Amino acid sequence: MVFITTVLSLALFEEPALFPLPFWATSAAEVLCLTAFFGRLVHFAKVTPQKVFWKDTKNICIMATIALTLIDLIIYGSLEAAHIHSVRWSRALRPVFLINLPESRQIRRALRSIRNTLPDILYVLLLFLFSVLMFSLMALKLFGDRGLKTAEGTPYFTNLLEITFELYVLVTTANSPDVMMPAYNSQWWYSLFFMAYLVVNTYIFMSVFLAVVYNNYRKHLKNEIRKLACLKRHKMVEAFHLLKVKVGPESVVTEAVWKRLARAVAPGISSSHLELLLRISDEGQKGHVDKTNFLRLADLLNIEVVTVNIRRHPLEAWVPRVYQSSASLLVQKMVRHRIFVWVYDVIILINAVFIALDERNPFISHAEWLFLSLYVLEILLKLYTHEPRAYFGRKQFWNCASLKGCVPFPARKYKSQQILDIVLILRILRLLRVIVSIQRFRVIVTTLINIGPTMITFGGLIFVVYYAFAVVGMELFHDKVRFFDPNFTAPAALVCGNPALAGSAFARDGYCRNNFNDLASALVVLTELTVVNQCGPLIAGGFALVTHQAAKLYFILFHVVVVILIVNIFVAFILEAFFVAYSLEKSEIETAIEKKIQELGVGIPEEDEQDGQLTDVDAMEGGLGGGEGDSRRAAWRGLYCRIASKKYRTVDTLLQRMFESEIAPDDEGPSLDEILNFSPSDMYPKNPNFENSA
Repeated sequence: MVFITTVLSLALFEEPALFPLPFWATSAAEVLCLTAFFGRLVHFAKVTPQKVFWKDTKNICIMATIALTLIDLIIYGSLEAAHIHSVRWSRALRPVFLINLPESRQIRRALRSIRNTLPDILYVLLLFLFSVLMFSLMALKLFGDRGLKTAEGTPYFTNLLEITFELYVLVTTANSPDVMMPAYNSQWWYSLFFMAYLVVNTYIFMSVFLAVVYNNYRKHLKNEIRKLACLKRHKMVEAFHLLKVKVGPESVVTEAVWKRLARAVAPGISSSHLELLLRISDEGQKGHVDKTNFLRLADLLNIEVVTVNIRRHPLEAWVPRVYQSSASLLVQKMVRHRIFVWVYDVIILINAVFIALDERNPFISHAEWLFLSLYVLEILLKLYTHEPRAYFGRKQFWNCASLKGCVPFPARKYKSQQILDIVLILRILRLLRVIVSIQRFRVIVTTLINIGPTMITFGGLIFVVYYAFAVVGMELFHDKVRFFDPNFTAPAALVCGNPALAGSAFARDGYCRNNFNDLASALVVLTELTVVNQCGPLIAGGFALVTHQAAKLYFILFHVVVVILIVNIFVAFILEAFFVAYSLEKSEIETAIEKKIQELGVGIPEEDEQDGQLTDVDAMEGGLGGGEGDSRRAAWRGLYCRIASKKYRTVDTLLQRMFESEIAPDDEGPSLDEILNFSPSDMYPKNPNFENSA
C-alpha cells in the first residue's frame, strides 16, 4: 500500500506540480514502485499454478501497465533531454495499480457493476443524445435567424455545436433560465420549447437512466451474491464428505472434529461462544453433528454473539443492606425504566431550544444552571444504579458526552470562547440520542451504518475516476489559466493570464483559481463539476475559449461517467440497502441461537441496548443446564450473551441469506460448473405472467 500511495502522489511533484521536483527524482521513485509491483507479481506467479496466473485479468493489467509506464518514461525522458515538450500519458493509468490490489476487491466489484450496466445504458444514452440533437436542430431553425442576442451581446443560437452544448447543460438545469431568457424576452410562447425539452430530457430520460442503472445493478449484484451463496453451500458439502464418519445408518461429523474445524476457521473464538454453537448444532447432545447442522457452521460463525461478563456494583459489596433496601431498589427500578429515558429526552429537546436563544439574557443564563443540575442528577442516578466501569465503557458514548457536557454555560465565566463552543456542541450532540431512540429513525441510522463500508468503496471508485480525469485535464489545460494574488494589479490578472478570456464571464466572476495547473487544483475543479451548478458551464466555456470548442467534450464525458453512471449506481445501492433494511427479519439461524441462549438462561434482551440503557443483571449460579457437569457450568458462571445489533448485518449478507433460504437444508445445491455459469437472466422467468412475477 505504501508503493501505491507513493506512485499516486507523484502527480503532486511532477510538472505541472504543486511541489515541483526534478524529473530524475520523480522518475527514480516511479521506477522503484514499478519494481516493487513487478516483484510482487513474480512472487505471486511462483506460488500460483501457471494456468491460474495467466487467466487472472488482474495480473495481465498490472504487467501491461508496468510495460506502458516504462515505455512512456523512456520516451518522455529522451524528449526532455532534447528539450522537446512531450506528454506523460501513462500517468492516467496509475489507478490501475490501486484497482488490481488484492485488498481492492470491492472497487473491482463496483467497476464490474459499471461494466455490466454499460451495454443497457448505452442504448438509453444514444437515444438521449439523439433527442438532444433533434431539439438542437429545432432550436437552430426556430431561433437562429431571429437576430437575438445573449446578455453578453453575442449571437443567440446560431451555431449547432454551441446549441447542443447549451441544451446538454440545460438537462442539469445549471444554465436555467439564463439560456431561455433571450428567446423568452422576444416571445413568451418560445418558453414552451424549453419546457417541452426539460420534460423530455431532464425528467423522463434522467429517470430512465436511473431506472436502467438500478435494474441492471440489482440484477448483476443478486447474480453475483447468488453465485457466492451456492459456492459456499458447495464447499460446505465437500467439507462434510471429507470429515464424515458412519454412526449407525447416518453420516456425521464427530464433536472433536467439529471443534477443531471451528477453531481453524475462527481462531479467536472464545470457549463459551464455541460451546454455545455446539449446543445448537448438536441439539441431542449425542457427541456428533449431522449433515444438516454441519452445513450451517459458516452461517453460525458469521453471526456475532456478544458475551458480557456481569460485574457487581461496588456499593453492593460495601453496603449490601443499604443498596438492597426497598428505597434503593425503587430508585434503581425507576432509573432502568424507559420513562426515565423519555423524560431526559424531553429535557434535551427543551435545552436545545434554550441553546438557540441569546445567552446574554439573564433568564436564559439561569435556565442553563437548571439544565446543568438536571444532567448532574442524571449522571449520579445512573452511576448509583449501574456499575461504574460499565457506565463509562468504550461503547457508552452518550454517557461520556453527558459528563463532558456538564460544564457551566454562561460565557462570562470562561476565558476561552472555544471551550464554551465545544461544550455546547457536546450538548447538541445529545439530540442524536433522541433520534436513535425512535424506531423509524433507528432503521434509517442502521441503514446508514450498514452502507458505510460501501460508501468508502464508492469513494475509492470516484477517486480512481477523479485521478484519471485530473491527469488528463492537467495535460490538456495546464498553464492555460493562471491565478494571481488579489492584490496583484497587472492587466494579466484581470483575464486570468490569458487574453482569450477578456470580457468572458469566467474572468469577470473571478474563476481564475479553477484551473488544472496542479493535481490539487484539478481535483477541486472536478468536485465543482460533480455538484452540477451554474459554475459548470462557466468553467467549461472558459477552457473552451483558451483552447478549442472541442474541449467541452472533456467536461461532457466527465459528467456522463461520474454523474450519470457512477452517482446513479451509488443511488441504486442506497435504494437496495433501504429496501433490504425495511424488510429486515431475523434469519432462522439467528432465531436458533437466541432460543438456545434463552434456554441456557444466559440471555440479555436487545431492547435494553436499543433504549440506550445499560444491561445490568445479576449473575446466575446455574450456568448451563443438563449434560456434562460442573466443568461446563463453570465456564458460563457470570457470563451472558446476546446477538450483536443489526448494525453488523451488511446488505450483502442479507441478500446472501435470501438466496440461501431458497436452497433446502438437505440439498447439496447445483454443481460447480452450473454455479460458475450462472447468468443474471436465470433469476427471472422466461415467460413471465402474474403468478411467477409475483
